[in-house]
Amino acid sequence: MTNTPWLACPNRRFRADVLAGLSLPQKRLPAKYFYDAVGSRLFDEITELDEYYPTRTELTIMTAHAREMAARCGPRCLLIELGAGSLTKVRLLLDRLDQPTAYAPVDVSGEHLRGAATALAVDYPALDITPVVADFTTSFDLPSVPANRRVVYFPGSTIGNFDPHEADALLRRVARIVGPGGGLLLGVDLRKDVTVLERAYNDAAGVTAAFNRNLLVRINRELGANFVPDTFRHLAFYNRDQSRIEMHLVSTIEQRMRVGSATFDFRAGESIHTENSYKYSVPELAARVTACGLRLDETWTDAQNYFAVLYLTAQ
Repeated sequence: MTNTPWLACPNRRFRADVLAGLSLPQKRLPAKYFYDAVGSRLFDEITELDEYYPTRTELTIMTAHAREMAARCGPRCLLIELGAGSLTKVRLLLDRLDQPTAYAPVDVSGEHLRGAATALAVDYPALDITPVVADFTTSFDLPSVPANRRVVYFPGSTIGNFDPHEADALLRRVARIVGPGGGLLLGVDLRKDVTVLERAYNDAAGVTAAFNRNLLVRINRELGANFVPDTFRHLAFYNRDQSRIEMHLVSTIEQRMRVGSATFDFRAGESIHTENSYKYSVPELAARVTACGLRLDETWTDAQNYFAVLYLTAQ
């Protein structure tokens, strides 16, 4: 159900990205590849951890203000969710939307998405649910249904996983997808005490570490690599200069790893940079979205100002 060429042969793009990233002076791997079936399940576990505040904080905001958000979306909208995952938060919105014409969750993890969409259809039998297996940073097909308005729902703090220029490109893409007058309901993680931030990515149970290392397990399984995940330690810290959490996998020994026919040398202490999670202020983000063809219409936050949900309109 996608127009994306690499998904027809997913390993080709995956291999190209891995080989390119590991060839850089600072080795990198794209965070989107975390989300195979195992990675998606591990992320679901992360969202329930005591240390991980974003999910429960956003759910608190959604519970308190979903009716206002639904009113912004308007009647008979086509709702498009990017990075849909387990389709948990969207239920709060679906319960309050006025006769939505269809719901299109978009995610790269096809198995996980289809399972979640099947479960959702049991509870919403009258809703046209069309899961789209795609990388939402590229072109993909949407259901052709009449709607008063297209609204993209982009929950979580996923916008923070993109470097600023990538985030701007994604916001411009969303503005084109929804068209003039269309909407974007966007979750944003806000700047806060560093201790709170770093605890969220270094949980005591080690689930985030397992999530991080699972990327190497996936590379081994799908690309014929020989990484030994236990020889890489999880590292997550707040980079104040960049206003972002960085996640790395740090080689604990000197070693040579193979990916297919390519080899990569690691020094002891050398890292693979696997994810960024940028933290924003609302005024800063308002300025960014304006430059990307969107207008900030409403902001909802929690009592501690940890998280925000924004409603934006395409100009």
